[in-house]
Amino acid sequence: MIFRFFRPDPSRVLIDTLLTRVAVAARAPWLYRDMGVPDTVEGRFESYALHMVLTLRHMRTLPAPADDAAQELVDAYFKSLDHMLREMGVGDLGVPKRMKKLAEAFYGRARTYDPLLDAKDAPGLALALGRNVVGASEPAHPLAAYALEAQARLAAQDLDALFAAGPDFPAAPQTF
Repeated sequence: MIFRFFRPDPSRVLIDTLLTRVAVAARAPWLYRDMGVPDTVEGRFESYALHMVLTLRHMRTLPAPADDAAQELVDAYFKSLDHMLREMGVGDLGVPKRMKKLAEAFYGRARTYDPLLDAKDAPGLALALGRNVVGASEPAHPLAAYALEAQARLAAQDLDALFAAGPDFPAAPQTF
């Protein structure tokens, strides 16, 4: 009877697995080597945020219970950022302040990328990604092409496929 409390919640396992797959995609070495994403804490945050935005945008287009799953994914994402800050040595008093900044940055990126991705505006997206992700005034055309390709590939996945295989992000830079 008591052992049921120690069994993992199946929905929690699905969300954690999905979050891990998004994080793994965001940390693909070629993004840093070939796409100009800086291999820094900030660069990794930007890549993770981009991949989360792409995944959450897709989940918004899916029927229920995708909206609930998307909220659980957002909660897990911010919990992972909180955990990362604590591992980096940020004290208990500093974590809320840093989390507020990270949340503002994440939602700011989402508000910036959403209309550009909706319009499939590659030049505008390249400028935004160059500024935010790469940290340059030059457009990040390959990264914009990657994001648009990822959006197209995600559109072919239903919620079951998203949970079963993870988000279908492009795997290699040769196509960009």
